[in-house]
Amino acid sequence: MKNKHVLLGVTGGIAAYKAPAIVSRLKKLGMEVKVVMTEAATKFVTPLTFQTMSNEVVHVDMFDQLNNMDVEHIALAKWADVMVIAPATANTMAKLAYGIADNMLTTVALATTAPILIAPAMNTQMLRADATQEALKVLKNRKQYEILPTAEGLLACQDVGEGKMLEPEDIVDYILMALTEKTMAGVDLTVTAGPTKERMDPVRFLSNHSTGKMGYAIAQEAAARGAKVHLISGPSHLNVPKGVDFIPVESTEDMFKAVEAKFDDTDVLIKSAAPSDYKPKTYAAEKIKKREGGLMAVEFSPNPDIAKHFGAMKGDRVIVGFAAESHNMADYAKKKLKEKNFNFIVANNITEAKAGFGSDTNHVHIFSADGTDEELPMMDKSDLAAAILDRVERDLKS
Repeated sequence: MKNKHVLLGVTGGIAAYKAPAIVSRLKKLGMEVKVVMTEAATKFVTPLTFQTMSNEVVHVDMFDQLNNMDVEHIALAKWADVMVIAPATANTMAKLAYGIADNMLTTVALATTAPILIAPAMNTQMLRADATQEALKVLKNRKQYEILPTAEGLLACQDVGEGKMLEPEDIVDYILMALTEKTMAGVDLTVTAGPTKERMDPVRFLSNHSTGKMGYAIAQEAAARGAKVHLISGPSHLNVPKGVDFIPVESTEDMFKAVEAKFDDTDVLIKSAAPSDYKPKTYAAEKIKKREGGLMAVEFSPNPDIAKHFGAMKGDRVIVGFAAESHNMADYAKKKLKEKNFNFIVANNITEAKAGFGSDTNHVHIFSADGTDEELPMMDKSDLAAAILDRVERDLKS
């Protein structure tokens, strides 16, 4: 995403105060951002704020003196890889629907061939009004436009209902999806993520430290690339990525059944979850009470080996495994790669700083069935997700 060009349009609604955070997030991702505002928007947030955040001139007046003799609205329109209008008022959406280009923002929108994302923000009744709904219908029917959903909650007018603009982090997610080449369109991908819980009694359970960050990052990147994604996740506090089929599960047995239900139609199975290998042999219906002065023994029985079971049924699918090891990483990973019939396995040493469960980064080796061994540098899990899917795409083509 580095050096991608994002043109942010800001219109005159109270939600304009959130727009600088969009610029900040995009800049941190290495993107170039330019801002065009309506005159009404400047009553809520000053152009100086956006100029400081973007380090670019902010465009408001259609009739400013030309810079470098460019026709400004055309130059901006050609510059953009994507345009996002956040907030988008009812007034601006109506203008866009019917080609009214009476300010810098609507003129640029009419001139650009880039995808245009619309993030509506208004009172509930204004959103539900026939005229607004008609304008939205017109825009939705144009391939160039994507209408983002609104959130529900307390509005600036103190009403409660739909019409709140999405949060900046959500809007940035949609921008990332719009900018990502759809190289996995038509691919059905199932990814497992997170831990599982094996209940002992109504209070206690057996689990592990997996958070699901890696699997969720893979699901998000695959969805952005156009894949049909099924995310089968054990308990996690992470936000579900946009555009995925989310299937929450609890136990390893639940996860097995969920994978089984999707497997026939799956082209790619990525096993990034950390399911429990064992479960208590018996479940106590009542809370197990502390025993005075004595030890308590718990007997465990094996869970189904999801990776091995579906690896044996692989066919022409691409199957990717993970190995989180504390020692002998290469030996254990290579053994798992062969036994479970993976295309490749992503292995890491959980004792390494910033590379264990719950971290935002990881340092991995990728061992492939063809005998190759690649070491990737420490990187953010979102970047690692992209690297993994690059290899999945390669294997799909082979």
